[in-house]
Amino acid sequence: MRPNNALFDERRPAAIARCSTPTDVQACLSAAAGRVPVAARSGGHSYVGNSAPDGGLVLDLSAMSTVRMQGGNAVIGAGARLADVYAAVASAGRALPGGSCPTVGVAGLTLGGGVGVLSRAYGLTCDHLVEAQIVTADGTVRTASAASEPDLFWALRGGGGGNFGVVTSFTFATFPAPSLSAFYIRYPSAAWSALIPAWQHWVANAPRQLWSMLHIDAGDPADIFAVGSYVGSAAGLNKLLDTLTSEVGYAPAASSVRSFGYLDAMRYFAGTNVREGFVASSRMLAKPLADPQRLLNLVHAHPGLSLLIDSAGGAIADVAPQDTAFWHRQALATVQIYGKATTATRAAVTAQVAAMGAGLSALGADGGYVNYLDPTLPDWLKQYYGGNASRLLDVARRYDPDRVFTGPGLLNSAL
Repeated sequence: MRPNNALFDERRPAAIARCSTPTDVQACLSAAAGRVPVAARSGGHSYVGNSAPDGGLVLDLSAMSTVRMQGGNAVIGAGARLADVYAAVASAGRALPGGSCPTVGVAGLTLGGGVGVLSRAYGLTCDHLVEAQIVTADGTVRTASAASEPDLFWALRGGGGGNFGVVTSFTFATFPAPSLSAFYIRYPSAAWSALIPAWQHWVANAPRQLWSMLHIDAGDPADIFAVGSYVGSAAGLNKLLDTLTSEVGYAPAASSVRSFGYLDAMRYFAGTNVREGFVASSRMLAKPLADPQRLLNLVHAHPGLSLLIDSAGGAIADVAPQDTAFWHRQALATVQIYGKATTATRAAVTAQVAAMGAGLSALGADGGYVNYLDPTLPDWLKQYYGGNASRLLDVARRYDPDRVFTGPGLLNSAL
């Protein structure tokens, strides 16, 4: 299996071990630890290709992909991908909040926090984690939960994938599958300077049942539209959209509202999954940007990039920042900076993404989401983990003292 990011197709691991049990993982760690780089691969979506180390051993977890319901809990193998997870829990009339891309692995998503279309209503994916089975760097199989290995359990909820050990299974608390309404809305270009502050105010004051993403394709002219979901009826969603339109002060140029069951909604937001090369980074919006024109000027200056601004808050903020490793509980939104790239254009796109990120930081968007890993992010340890960084490093020292798990942006690289 190739990495999801086509820029890393040239990576050449020394070997790939197809692991079917925790015992297989133990054997791999015993054979390789301290000799070659070791990395686990679930969905292969690491933004910096950490699951495909050159000259290293890849622990392919795709054979550990079962999803088994135990009452209201789902026991999910670390190799499961989101499309299969959603289908399995939905067949039991249950749901789990997660990301949108159907081929993302449940492991990486959870370990970095897990934001998605249901996060404002139900919290992060990691907030539903009950326990995790993990083979730590010393080859020990451990159960991490609130009652067992509590420091490790804390770190696994938002501390980032690839650290501490290889998780082999997760147990999540699920909830009754809801019905959702989805929307798309586009305003004329004359409205964009009004749309940016209006959208920020709208999501900051919306009920937690609403999630929205402001999608900006940079350039001059740019292209801006909003999509989102609402846990509830189309009628309830339309009232909220009327409020947004009133704040914008322009009638939409195009809009649509559709209602779905949970599984169909997850498939709707999955879109297409076309492999391509890309460079990405992220910032967090702690509060609304004060000057929308400065953001538009930044967007006009970087054609070819996209900004995906995902609303946060709601149930995410119900958990204190220090209660899990995921620090950015009080953020208004996450901002993903995304640029398509080939091997030939990688350097230029990387520079452009960095410039866009610096511009966003100057506007007050700081921090970052570790699942959009960018080890070139200035002071990345603090930006990703805030006040939790020191405790995370302590956990890394305890569970991986010999630095078995290394790679760009992993905790051991900061020790």
